[in-house]
Order: sequence, then C-alpha cells, then structure tokens
Amino acid sequence: MRDEIDPIQPPPDPTPPRLPGRVVLRPEPEDVYTSLMADMCAHAVGCVRAFGDFHLALSGGSTPLPLYRQLMTDPMARGFPWARTHLWIVDERRVPFEDERSNFGQIRDLLVEHSGIPAEQVHPIRATEPDADLAYERELRETLAWREKGHDRLDFVLLGMGADAHTASLFPRSPALDAGPDRLVVFNAGPRVTPPDRVTMTYRLLNASRFIAVLAVGASKRDTLARVAARSAPAADLPILGIEPLGGELRWYLDFAACAP
Repeated sequence: MRDEIDPIQPPPDPTPPRLPGRVVLRPEPEDVYTSLMADMCAHAVGCVRAFGDFHLALSGGSTPLPLYRQLMTDPMARGFPWARTHLWIVDERRVPFEDERSNFGQIRDLLVEHSGIPAEQVHPIRATEPDADLAYERELRETLAWREKGHDRLDFVLLGMGADAHTASLFPRSPALDAGPDRLVVFNAGPRVTPPDRVTMTYRLLNASRFIAVLAVGASKRDTLARVAARSAPAADLPILGIEPLGGELRWYLDFAACAP
C-alpha cells in the first residue's frame, strides 16, 4: 500500500496590523490596486452626485504608478467622473515638471494626458516659484470655497509611506510638522528633508479630508508598519501617525508581503 502524502499546506494569511482606521489586506499588489481603484471610483461617483464635483489629491513616487495606469486601462474605471474631478497634488519637489523627480510630471504623463480631465481642473504645485506654498494654499481655498460650508474640503487623498514613516513630504522632525494651525500648504526644507526641498500639504488640510487612503505594498514596508502599529515613537518621529481624520475615514491598503506573518 502506498503511503499517503499530505498536500503541502499554504502558509496562513498574515494578521492585519493594528493600525488606526480600517485595513484592506489583499494577497498581491495587483489585488490591492484593484480594491483601491474600486473604492476611489465609488467615492468619486458618490461625491459628484452629492456635491457636483470631486476633489482628488494624489501622491507621487513609484508605489502608486500601477494604480494610475490601471485607472486608465481597467474597464471597471470607465465610469470615473473625470469631467467633474479637480486633481490636486499632495506634495511636490522643487524641480521643473519635466524633471523625472516631479510628482506632477509622473501624474500628468499617466493620468492628465489620457483621462480627458478639463485643463482648468488640474492643479499642479508650481514648486519652483518663490511663493509656491502660499499660491497653492490660495488656489485651494478659492476653489473649495465654491462648495457649501462644511463640504469645502478634499474628498479623497492618496498617501504613501516611506521607510522612515514619512507621508506626503512630512519627514520626521522636519519643519513642516510644526506648520501654524491655519496653514494648508508649506515649504519643507533642511537637513531632515530628503533633497530636493519640497512643498507639501499640512496635517490640517490632510486631516480635514473626507477619505484618506494610505497605500503600502511590499516587504520593504513591513518593519515600518510594525513600528506604526506598535506606536513605538510619537508622530514627530513617525509622521504617518499624525494622519488622524477629523470627520473622515482613514483606510490602509496593504498586501500580504507588507505584513508580518
């Protein structure tokens, strides 16, 4: 009689880290992007129905680029209301748009040029200008002021997270963490900021948003997520902990590789 061989059992799914807000955990990065895209599309359609438009703030970097490509190619995203969307940039390096390090340059090439979004509804940060922070803050206030009081805020913000737990261009112990209570956009520079200098949205603006999505995929995020979940340091050292929506939702989009087994 032949010995029976037990089939190889797959490893158990990781336990979602105990992060503030809600965690969306999927096996592979592609599954994460699809879940995030579906939530973004649903939120966009809901905001257009409720308010007539949708204010979306996007981050740069390599992590969200597959999501931006998927928004342009996936049939599930065909109903995205680009004609009613205002596109904002969470943070920007002080480089020209044609520089490969420009967040808007990446987003323009992948989304703006292919989505059909009206040009007047695209709001890049002109970060090389000497008053870039104040100009962008003024543009935000003036554009959002068309909404009813209480709804004059960003609808959906997509954030990333670096190995040092920075988000947007809010780096540990950097000057932007101490922005005045009324500031929406500030410069961030100095030895605590990874060069080049930045222009970034502040906690006040980000935390007033209706929906904040944090995208973190890959094993390189595992140790940082563990530190954030353990609250092993204050927000001054782990800036992502400063993301605390006042009246909105915080949702983390993670894959298995980003989580401890």
